[in-house]
Amino acid sequence: MDMVTGVGVLDKVMSVLRSVAASPRSLGELQQATGLPRATAHRLAVALEQHGLLRRDADSRFELGLGLVPLGQTASDRFPLVELARPVLDALRDATGESVQLFVREGTSRRCVLSLESTHGLRWIVPQGALLPLDVGSAGRVLSGETSRVGWIESIGEREAGVASVSAPVVAADGTTLGAISVSGPVERLTRQPGKRFGDDVVAAARRISP
Repeated sequence: MDMVTGVGVLDKVMSVLRSVAASPRSLGELQQATGLPRATAHRLAVALEQHGLLRRDADSRFELGLGLVPLGQTASDRFPLVELARPVLDALRDATGESVQLFVREGTSRRCVLSLESTHGLRWIVPQGALLPLDVGSAGRVLSGETSRVGWIESIGEREAGVASVSAPVVAADGTTLGAISVSGPVERLTRQPGKRFGDDVVAAARRISP
């Protein structure tokens, strides 16, 4: 389990939720996926169930609860960039054949708020909602304020060996960077010059999203 906030119980709760978001889990599977003691995993899962954030499916596995639906809808309504970006990222994923993401800055990190997977069997997956560092990866560098004359930033194996990416900023009318769009995938396909291959596509997509 990753310690993100330093608030142990909160980090454990988020570990449980993210584990179940990946796949419905029995108690044993939940314990294995989170690394929490069995009693702790059970206590947190039952408490989340009582709050409507988890539920049990027909096989008594823990599944995301319906109480998350209005929370997710409210979050989406208050952050319209995701819905604005979705059709553009769909088109970008189809054009490139690779995984695409939209990141926004969150304090000293970056949050993946939209992630669409490549259809290739070998692909790079960034979970939607993942919190990643700013100091590595093309999207992190974009959100940190790094610029280039061509409009995109590329990275090869910075955060994960064997992965290449190219990113461009989504910019508001006043020049504020609202987010970063990325195309990412194995170096074998994106090559060691992902910007040369997909940079123009990423820049064009970012401009279509920019308000």
